[in-house]
This record gives sequence, C-alpha cells and structure tokens, in this order.
Amino acid sequence: MSIQISGAFAKNISSAKLRLDVHQTITALAKAAIEISHLCARGPLDTDFGSLAGSANSDGDAQKSLDVRTDEIITSALKGTPTAYYASEEQEGIVTLDRDKPLAVASDPLDGSSNIDTNVSIGTIFSIFKARQTAEASFMRAGREQLVGGFFVYGPQTSLVITAGNGTELYVLDREEGVFKLAIAKMHIPKDAHEYAINASNFQSWHTPIRTYIEDCQLGAFGPLQRKQNMRWIGSLVADANRILMRGGIFLYPEDTRQGYENGRLRLLYEASPIAFIIEQAGGAATNGQSRILDIELNTLHERVPLVFGSVYPVSQVKTYYQNQVDS
Repeated sequence: MSIQISGAFAKNISSAKLRLDVHQTITALAKAAIEISHLCARGPLDTDFGSLAGSANSDGDAQKSLDVRTDEIITSALKGTPTAYYASEEQEGIVTLDRDKPLAVASDPLDGSSNIDTNVSIGTIFSIFKARQTAEASFMRAGREQLVGGFFVYGPQTSLVITAGNGTELYVLDREEGVFKLAIAKMHIPKDAHEYAINASNFQSWHTPIRTYIEDCQLGAFGPLQRKQNMRWIGSLVADANRILMRGGIFLYPEDTRQGYENGRLRLLYEASPIAFIIEQAGGAATNGQSRILDIELNTLHERVPLVFGSVYPVSQVKTYYQNQVDS
C-alpha cells in the first residue's frame, strides 16, 4: 500500500466499483511518484540527469532524459490498472492500454523539467476521466467532467495534492513507511492575497489587460489596487500552485504576441484542467483570463490555453481588466 486514501476522498463518485477503480489507479500513480521522487533526489549523481534525450515532446520542446524516464515509469505503472487510455505530454498520440477498462488518464509526467538541474521543486500532474467508447472521446471534453485531478510535488517533501470533487486534500510521503499519509483534509485558499506570480521577462509581449494589471500591481499602495503586492515566480507550475494553495495569491500565464504563445503555453488537458479542478475545490478560481477553465471543451489533444488561477478576488480583478478593454 502506498497511499492511505481518506474516507471522504471519493464521496462524489457514486459507484462503489468506480471508486475502487479510481483508488487502484491513484495507488499505482503514487507508487510511480515514489520511484520518480527517488530519481529526482539523486540529481546529478546520475550521469544523464538533466541531459537531453535527443528528441522532442508533443510540444516540440527538447526532451530531457528524466522526462522520458518518468513517462516510462507512469506508463508501466498504469498497465494492469483499470486504465483504458493514457495521454501524455511526452507522447504525440494516445496510448491504448486496455480498451475494455473504465478509466482514462492524462499526465504531464515531469512538470517544471527545465528546473531539473537547479534543485527547484518539480512534479507530476495528472487527470482521471471515465473512459468513453474511443480513445479520442475519452479526452475530448470539458475539464468539469474529470473524476480526479492531482499533482505530486518532488521537493523538500514529496507530496500529493488531489481532489475528486469533494474538496482538495494534501498527502505527504512518509519515507520511513513508504506511504502517502493525509496531512491536510481540507485545503483552503484565502479569497484575497497580495502576491502575484508571472514571468515578467515577457512584459513587452503581453496584451493590454495583463500589462495594465501587472503595472497596477507594481504601483502597490500608490496605484488603483491600493495595497502592496509581492511578486513570486518559481517557473514550476506545481510549485507555484502549491504555494497558492498554502497561502493564496494569483498565478498568471497569459497568451501573448510571441510566435507559439498566441493561445497561451500551458496544455489544457493535463496541466490547466487538473490544476483548475484542484484550485476550485480549495475555494479558489481558475480562468483563461475571462472564462472558467473547467468549462472549456478540449478540441486537440495537446491544446494550449492561457491560465490565471488562485484567490477568487484577484482572479476576478483580472477578468475586469479584460472587460474594461472591451468596453473602452
């Protein structure tokens, strides 16, 4: 056993059989995460740690050896579970494991892999759906249809943040026992906070609503927001999300004018949707700047989307900046 699931975790999943299937799949992912955390912890002691694998992922980004290895670990872990289909950032198409099984799993096997060499927290993001008749239909849907959204963080603690629609829970790996144990049963994001996370180096490429909002944040108590704002940017989605879950704030990865960033950079299926599910279940909000992430229908497997999430109040403020541009 590698995770002690709480009794309340799958309360919203009505079928006892489906709850058991979900539990088995999460257990397999937890076991894979323990193996991945050991690999990450060894760092440069492994000679190919952080080295390029000589290929590109579905996004055209150069793959590192650990990206490939983590995808292999997760694929192997899902074999023998109730998983029919697996969609990964590291693979162009959907992998069919057993089309007669009831679940479909999507994953970013190693989020934040550009930070592999710098000892910054990185992680694994995943989403679980009920499988449909075809592989494509199992994933081409809105994020609100997820059964489970979750992410593992490989940092000072190896942790699992997860929701099945009945609140967001935090589990932490007890390394002595090799078990993820419940640490926080109900995570709660404050409705307001004075921290924002964005890659400021892209300032000149942002559209007016985002540029204006960040300029107002920088003005602090002397600007229209009338309060001091602290900037935080880790560059690892799971690390930034984990911080916001713990103390609030807002994360922004908007679309901009650069080639390849016109629709944002993060992937809807296995990054934005599971993060949005987790954030909403913790009392926060997640949008593309204007519309709720979980209401966006997936059209292509590796579709990108702008992502703004965190405390309800600042996320709603960003939406007003977009509305004001339309009204002006």
